Amino acid sequence: MARTDARYRAAYNQFLDLITTQAPGSALPSETQLSQTLKVSRTIVRTALAALTEAGIVDWQGRVKTLVRLPTDADRLAARAAYISHNQLEGRFLDWVLRFDVPADTPLNVAQLAKLFSVPPHSLQEFLAGLSQFGLVERRPRGGWLLLGFTADYAVELSDFRSLLEVNAVRSLTHLPPHHPVWSRLQVLEAQHRALLTRIATDFHDFSRLDEQFHATINSVVQNRFVIEFQKVISLIFHYHYQWDKTNERLRNEAAIGEHLAILRALQDRDPQTAETATRAHLTTSKDTLLSSLRGNRLA
Repeated sequence: MARTDARYRAAYNQFLDLITTQAPGSALPSETQLSQTLKVSRTIVRTALAALTEAGIVDWQGRVKTLVRLPTDADRLAARAAYISHNQLEGRFLDWVLRFDVPADTPLNVAQLAKLFSVPPHSLQEFLAGLSQFGLVERRPRGGWLLLGFTADYAVELSDFRSLLEVNAVRSLTHLPPHHPVWSRLQVLEAQHRALLTRIATDFHDFSRLDEQFHATINSVVQNRFVIEFQKVISLIFHYHYQWDKTNERLRNEAAIGEHLAILRALQDRDPQTAETATRAHLTTSKDTLLSSLRGNRLA
């Protein structure tokens, strides 16, 4: 990661050196030409162009790239030894959405968020690009990103697909041998849920992280790359209460803990029928709550 970042930062600064020889309003070379000149991949070139557009240095419209202003020393990227990992970035972004109740249609300033999350801008660009494939964010025509809202249809489709995956995981889990490591993880999760119940009045926000761990543990018994990718969407929308009405958040979280404990008890009792019934009930509650929130926010 450090080597990739160093290559990008060097290419970005070299890009700045290149455009200082041109006048504002002039057209920039094609991505292929820039890639050859800077001796980097077109991916790095496009990431640099996105950052330059965000900084107001370049206007990028498809194949047309126009120099808006000459860069200054403040636009250059300083060397940096290390940044947080992709998983840490994901966690910080999701925490930001939860803690600050970021509404739909919020413009995302890459430069500001990169500083907030302690990551290089190109890493944040790549992260947001990954979210865009699920319709969670979209690139704005003149640079930057937009955090999108969710329709009722999106929520229903997402919930139904989630139910298919998770019920299948519960069925698989109940047939695992006693020595499988998932059983000890379930015991830890049960203890964590009971501990959170004792401090739910003040720490109800902490349920989001525990909720993520709970569902990720259950889904982990199914080794499927699509399940793993889908879990990221689950984290953002369900576990982090994306666009949920916050007024009854504590009561919802307390009720969800009770539903989790019912599932955990049935799983540890090796009772597949009860575990599946409890899982379906919990997922139905999550679906109904999300749809209710969307209606409350006039998004459904």
